[in-house]
Amino acid sequence: MADLRFGIIGWGYWGPKIARNLDSIAHATVTAVADMDKHRVALLAGQQPGLQVTSQVEELLCSDVDAVVIATPVRTHYALAKQALLHGKHVLVEKPLTASVAEAEELVALARQVDRVLMVGHTFEYSPAVNELRKLVQSGELGKIYCVEAERVNLGLFRRDINVIWDLAPHDVSILLYLFGQLPEQVQVQANAHLLPPIHDVAHLDLGFPDGMTAHIHVSWLHPCKLRRVTVIGDARMVVYDDTNPAEMIKIYNKGADVNADPVVSYRHGAITIPHIDWIEPLRLECEDFIRAIRTGTPPRASGEVGLSVVRVLAAAQDALNQQLHTLVSDTIPA
Repeated sequence: MADLRFGIIGWGYWGPKIARNLDSIAHATVTAVADMDKHRVALLAGQQPGLQVTSQVEELLCSDVDAVVIATPVRTHYALAKQALLHGKHVLVEKPLTASVAEAEELVALARQVDRVLMVGHTFEYSPAVNELRKLVQSGELGKIYCVEAERVNLGLFRRDINVIWDLAPHDVSILLYLFGQLPEQVQVQANAHLLPPIHDVAHLDLGFPDGMTAHIHVSWLHPCKLRRVTVIGDARMVVYDDTNPAEMIKIYNKGADVNADPVVSYRHGAITIPHIDWIEPLRLECEDFIRAIRTGTPPRASGEVGLSVVRVLAAAQDALNQQLHTLVSDTIPA
């Protein structure tokens, strides 16, 4: 089997992590890296002399790499992915796919036209814990799903190019769409820009789905604790997925509430189950799926179409935020 050659565009936070995983997979190797930071390029060239390193993206795209990974700021995703596809390269883009629906639609159509894989870095779709949660949801073990609560908060990392919705919410939106296989029909948003207006650093998204299920997403760069938690409330059981707790990532609660004929609400309290999860780094599984899609021609799990769906939700949230009416209440509270 011939080796697949990969190029990485952007050698910041994600670029080296993705390169490490690609290089660890048989018959795959990272052969070229492009980054605009010339100091970073010079440093990498000295560390890995066998690697083709450049500050010119065009030079990488004209090389013999079969596929590229784009790990750059969101505003650059569309132009770089379009260039790569037009050069005949398979493309993996870090989340979110693009900064607008129109850009995402164009990339999906172009990938089909040139018959190349377009994939998005929705890493949590490859998490063994998220896949365990998906099995619980889709098997019906939780019963009818009432609502979902998602929290993704921490102190930092503040971004100047996008707000917290476009930075953090793609993770939870992609998890929701993966778990339930449907798009919300309603999106409401409340957000605030505390540090550097107009960049919103705290946001609450409320999603309404066609089957009556609701989801609330809380994302923040201003929180004293790091939380990555998804709670799924079903009428039979409830589940908490906590990405920050490796020993107990999934907890199944055999508890709930029932309405009697009176009508009176009665509560059930049962055992807590913690299933065993065979852990594999999600980023490695993501890279393996990208390679499989290139070799077989079958769509990856986090395909360009999936990325487009996530961008649709993010864009709807941004539109809702932009259309909010801000009123000033002049009356004071009585003493």
